[in-house]
Amino acid sequence: MSISNRRTIVVHGRLAMREVRLDAARKRRHGLQILSFEQLAVRMAGGFASAIDDDSLRSAIQAVLPATPLGELESIKLLPGMVDAAADTLHKAWRAGIDLAARADDHPRLDSIARLESAVLAQLPPAMMRPADIVAAACRRLDHAPKILGPVEIIGITELSPCWRPLLQALTDHTPVQWTAGPRSAPAWLERTDVVVLRSKPETPEINAVSAATAYHEAIEAIRWARALLASGEAQPADIAIAAASPGEYDDHFLSLRADANIDLHFVHGVKVTTTRDGQAAAALADIIIRGLSQTRMRRLAALCSSETGPFRTLPAGWMRVLPTDAPLASAQAWTRLLDRLTPADWPDGKDHAPTLRGIVAILAKGSSAAAEIGSTLLNRRALEIWRKALLAGPSGSLDATLETLKQDDGLEACVSVAWMPASALAASPRPFVRLIGLNSSRWPRAISEDRLISDHIIPTSELDPLPVGAADRRDFETILATTAGQVVLSRSRRDSEGRLLGRSSLLGGQGAEIYVRRNAVPGHAFSETDRLMARPEEFAHEPQAISAWTCWRNWNRKEITPHDGLVRADHPLLLAILDRMQSASSLKRLLRNPLGFVWVYAMHMRTPESGTDPLVLDALGMGDLVHMTLDLALQKLEAAGGLGHASETQIATAVSSAADEVAVVWESERAVPPNVIWRRTLDEARLLTSRALTYRDEPLPGARAYGEVPFGGATAKSTAEAPWNPTMVVEIPDAGFRIAGYIDRLDISGDGQRALVRDYKTGRPPRHSISLDGGRELQRCLYAFAVKALLGADISISASLLYPRDQINLQLEDPEATLIEITGYLKAARANLTAGNALIGPDTGGAFDDLAFALPANAGATYCKRKLSAATERFGDAVHVWEAK
Repeated sequence: MSISNRRTIVVHGRLAMREVRLDAARKRRHGLQILSFEQLAVRMAGGFASAIDDDSLRSAIQAVLPATPLGELESIKLLPGMVDAAADTLHKAWRAGIDLAARADDHPRLDSIARLESAVLAQLPPAMMRPADIVAAACRRLDHAPKILGPVEIIGITELSPCWRPLLQALTDHTPVQWTAGPRSAPAWLERTDVVVLRSKPETPEINAVSAATAYHEAIEAIRWARALLASGEAQPADIAIAAASPGEYDDHFLSLRADANIDLHFVHGVKVTTTRDGQAAAALADIIIRGLSQTRMRRLAALCSSETGPFRTLPAGWMRVLPTDAPLASAQAWTRLLDRLTPADWPDGKDHAPTLRGIVAILAKGSSAAAEIGSTLLNRRALEIWRKALLAGPSGSLDATLETLKQDDGLEACVSVAWMPASALAASPRPFVRLIGLNSSRWPRAISEDRLISDHIIPTSELDPLPVGAADRRDFETILATTAGQVVLSRSRRDSEGRLLGRSSLLGGQGAEIYVRRNAVPGHAFSETDRLMARPEEFAHEPQAISAWTCWRNWNRKEITPHDGLVRADHPLLLAILDRMQSASSLKRLLRNPLGFVWVYAMHMRTPESGTDPLVLDALGMGDLVHMTLDLALQKLEAAGGLGHASETQIATAVSSAADEVAVVWESERAVPPNVIWRRTLDEARLLTSRALTYRDEPLPGARAYGEVPFGGATAKSTAEAPWNPTMVVEIPDAGFRIAGYIDRLDISGDGQRALVRDYKTGRPPRHSISLDGGRELQRCLYAFAVKALLGADISISASLLYPRDQINLQLEDPEATLIEITGYLKAARANLTAGNALIGPDTGGAFDDLAFALPANAGATYCKRKLSAATERFGDAVHVWEAK
């Protein structure tokens, strides 16, 4: 390459640099250098000189902060955000050309910043220099400028930081320097230099102002506008730009719309790293080391880190099946207890992988203080790079917040894509078709704020930041209007995401009448298939999905029963299969009072979505389980020590306390627990209810032996305690065709085997009146009494009751045999109805305790169920009589 052909173009921003380089390549302009002014200065400084990049600066600040005395800033130097604030302040001071060391005596705060600067410079490589040092080195070598640079042309720049201005002036004595302002405004200080300024007339684009409902609506309208330009052939992707003064608020909107529209929308400023799999892996790890271990967090981390390397790779496919579904596993101790119980047979491949998982838990338990080690062990490649960058950007204790701010390139080519960018980038690299969004009073121009470390009374903001963001926003707006050749659309939102009214930007004054765009307006050009169909209801109405949805909606609003309410064909194989399965008292209650829910649960296997957070308090079902577990274990201890009947109150209290402690350990390792204070109070309440249940005496049986959680009908025993019968024996309700299985809370059998007490414990409040079946809600007493008689013989005398230990109330079932006959009739009717295809709603459908109400129409209890229950009742016939049973 001939030195005589060398020329240099100075531009601002990565997008402008890429586009100018592409243009130079197309025109075969050999010898042309395209640089930023900082790169030009570094080139002139020569040797191994380099500017201080942001990552290196943050790394140096983080390294020196703990050991550097900072005077006024000593108390805050290790707080989250200090690294970011210090890097921002140093950049401002360097760009403004302020010598912090020379002004250290002016104020204690400046002395603190000067100390930090000195420590940072000592930490950085010698070749890494501040802008002032680069300028000084470059000025010493200006004699080489004609050969190194050749003629210099500055294009697309509206302002230059004060630190670079001395070099620009000195450069004019050695090589021609031209500032091509075009229609842009040129800074006033250029008139005092020998730089040649070239100006041209501003462009006169077509300007339209519009208002959208919200920021999301603005983004939708922008994508529609871009799609219309592309579809009409009026513009190529590289001709279209969408910009905002601060694009962060719109990034998530455009990211989702880009996928739906299938448009290559390039994010010039980058996308959040957490939108990628590697970023999410880093975020999942940060979540664990900051908030602690839990099963939910571990599952998420494992799903994102199961790659070709790392400890998770050695675990077999499907290994998470060894984790109990309801266990929170919220501590290293809980994981240790779980892993100690596992055997090789528990793992999918029959091999013991507990040591590997134990090692992962051990390193995660080290917490944020060992963040670097944890990341190096568990993350790979790009995820590890993101992790290390986050550690440089802030303290390990705020990694989750730091990761949210990190950006990366989206992989699209800016020169051939529709661009979404900051207004500053568009001002430096204009495009023919532009849409500016976010033109609200609080967003464009942005408000000027003081520096976080150097207040205005120490160094005036106008001196520390001579290029304030508010002035830059106004200048960028004017530049964009002056450099856009085709069309400019000025867009603002009328309300924020919470519905508050937003004001218009002052920049919109004099831009003509504003077009009011309604949120539900039919677009002139849809941006995607979904958008097109939603904008044309008459066309969407012929789609199979729309036909099905509309039919369902109409059927839900009719009073009569339809196929969308649970009507299916008679003798459906799936219905017959679930009727022939082993039933429990709970499943039969659901069949009687909510046939639709019975089908959903047992035929379609629908379940309530599990919450990802630990509960504040145990719900009624959880509290009942806790008390039942404590009762069972305490009863086993008392029976082993001579029997409940001979135990004193002190012995019972001791057994209950010991049982509660053991149950708490098991519960904490397998299920979610409330906060510690509430959990301790819950355990105290469980001890109290257990003691009241065991000390209650009403019908003493001579020589009786007590059993707890007694399995029958094939139910698996919950403990190794001896059962009074063979638990695998089948128990079938005569004439009803149902086989039943379950666990009897408490069974007392007299010494002569002639009498038995069957008790079902209830931890809630007792009913106001005496009940037998309670509308089909209460089946346990009767079914359990029948099971005991079927397994121990017809000659035994059975007493069945519901015991409410909270209020010491024991409700006896007056005539178990007559009640069983009554239940049998109801169950036969319910079976006949379901076999006929009537899987309809019942009185429990959509109620406060219906855990499948989410699958019903919205507000079903107040609307849908009231509308349909009358017709469902008519179809059920005699089966509805159980709803009225006392």
